[in-house]
Amino acid sequence: MKSVWRTLAIALLASLLLACADQRRHTRAVYLLVDTSGTYAIELEKGQHVINYLLGTLNPGDSFAVARVKSRSFSEKDIIAKVTFSKDPLQANQQKKQFKDKTLALKQQVKGGSAYTDITGGLLQAAEFLNETGAGRKTILIFSDMQEELDKQTIRNVPMNMTGIRVVAINVTKLHTDNIDPRRYQDRLAAWEKRLRAAGAVEWRVVNDLEHLDRMFAN
Repeated sequence: MKSVWRTLAIALLASLLLACADQRRHTRAVYLLVDTSGTYAIELEKGQHVINYLLGTLNPGDSFAVARVKSRSFSEKDIIAKVTFSKDPLQANQQKKQFKDKTLALKQQVKGGSAYTDITGGLLQAAEFLNETGAGRKTILIFSDMQEELDKQTIRNVPMNMTGIRVVAINVTKLHTDNIDPRRYQDRLAAWEKRLRAAGAVEWRVVNDLEHLDRMFAN
């Protein structure tokens, strides 16, 4: 009889673990990198619009983080806010309000913008966060002109692991040099796509129309 109960207990535990794993597969985790470099800091007002959209889109059980891209970005200190929303809708709504309050201070925290733009460091930090959530659908959003500029001491020629992660560049503004030669803009985006896909990213997408942010998650 003891062996029967033991078998039933093991079966019950296994079913519970499978149920938990199945729930995680249906959750989303989103990591938004916001460029705060000198050339892009003026776009931060639009960045708040993206944050507000995401807070209205993500569901209980989903995870969300917002982090700065600055001179060196491979640090948890650059994460402005992070949360996994409660399964309780009322509590999740309260978490969203608190999250929004934290991100509203972003513009005030950026004084003149950073001297350099460490996009790679931000991506490495983002991948760590997303993988730790165990979410079934992982997305990195990059609010930036995608022009990486590093100081001489910062080393970013390192392998990236973007396996299973979608990457979406948002509001990729054109630089003065892009206006002179549009190929610079096209080549910059093509180079990022090549690098990220080689690192295992399941998708690369550019969304510049902030009136249609739903395209960030379109299949």
